Order: sequence, then structure tokens, then C-alpha cells
Amino acid sequence: MNQLYTVWGEAIDPDNVLQEYPRPQMVRDSYINLNGYWEYAIEKIGARNVQEKFPNISDGKILVPFSPETALSGVNRQLKPKEYLWYQRHFHYENNGERVLLHFGAVDQCCTLYINHKAAATHMGGYLPFDCDITRFLYPGDNTITLRVTDESDESYHSRGKQKLERGGMFYTAQSGIWQTVWAELAPQNHITRIELNAEDNPYMLRGTVHTRNQHSCDVTISLYEPKVYLKADEKPGAYF
Repeated sequence: MNQLYTVWGEAIDPDNVLQEYPRPQMVRDSYINLNGYWEYAIEKIGARNVQEKFPNISDGKILVPFSPETALSGVNRQLKPKEYLWYQRHFHYENNGERVLLHFGAVDQCCTLYINHKAAATHMGGYLPFDCDITRFLYPGDNTITLRVTDESDESYHSRGKQKLERGGMFYTAQSGIWQTVWAELAPQNHITRIELNAEDNPYMLRGTVHTRNQHSCDVTISLYEPKVYLKADEKPGAYF
């Protein structure tokens, strides 16, 4: 059986993978894309002495954000239940007084994040993004990101869509690990964490709530833009798109 690729898969550049900013809101100029080659290892759970917290992550390189089951990842191997999938990469950090936020677009299915071998966050569920303020774990100079992933696929209660360990019929090969963009960004000590926009009963009113890291007042600037009007020859003003 021959491996099929799209024109985009054939033209993939490992040094320039999905570089666009992945979130439409709160775009920050300090955006750092962490897609590309990471070190990886797959091992049986319980294969090592419990005193050994981390394995030798040396099975090779995996191209993030493609799951190990895909050809584009360079691994082309299925993660089984009762196995750990480990990711690791290094990055340079200089303390400039700002917070460092690390984002994962999606990791299937459950994972633990370590920064410099210290547990920083855990996440369950393969479809939702998560982030972590990793500032307190960092040292000036070289730092290490390690991610430990498990995926029980159809042997657990987690949402999995049409994934199944044994594909067939309407079910397709289960995917695991990082499958969306990984990125980091710098933010001020007090920064916006979330924005909520809710429509009011008045059709001309929109209520916005800006959530910040610290609970004290701060200045927020809101810019409004007039909608453009596109008319056909036989239409009257009022058609907005």
C-alpha cells in the first residue's frame, strides 16, 4: 500500500511548520512558534524503576504538531494503551520581568507538562487547548520542556470522536499526542487572560468582560469599526456583510 500525501504534505518544511498565530483573539507581538522537531520516546508504563522519573528520551525526532501515527510526524507508529509518549525540546530564556505563557492547541488524550523536570501542569481531554504560566520554573539560559502523554483511545471514557484502536467501518485509526500548534508568548505581569462578549436584549449593545491575571483595575482600550456596506444596483442601503 502506497502512502498518499496532499500537495501541502509533500511541500512541508520541517523548519517552518504552521507558523501562523493559532488564536484569533489577544494576538501578542512576542509570539514564539514551537512547532518543528522535538525529541520523543515511547515506553511501556511501569517499564522503569519508580525512582527513575524520566526515561532516556532518545527514540528519535517527531515533527510537531503531527501525531505519531501520521507519516508527516516521521514516526508512523501507534501509541497503545498502557504506554507513555514522551516529548522533549530545549529553548533559551532571558528574564526581562515579563510572564512566559506556554500554549498547547490540543494534546490527545491526557498529559503532564514538566519544565526543567518539575511538574507544571496536567490536562485531560484531546480536543481542547490549554496553557500554563511557566515563569517560576525557568532559569536564565537553556531550559527544557518535557511532555508525558497517555491515550487509552476507545478503552476509556474520554471523548474520542470516531477514533478506534482497530480501524474499520466508520472508525478511523486512533491518533494521539500533540496534534495542534505549540507556542509561547511574553505578557506583562498583569495581562488579559480571557475576553467574554455577550449580546444584550438591545440589538445595538454588546457587553464585554475582560479577565486579567491580577484582580485590580487596569486601563482597557476598545476600538470600534464601522461595518462596510456593499450594495447591488437594485438594493437600498442597509444590507451589511
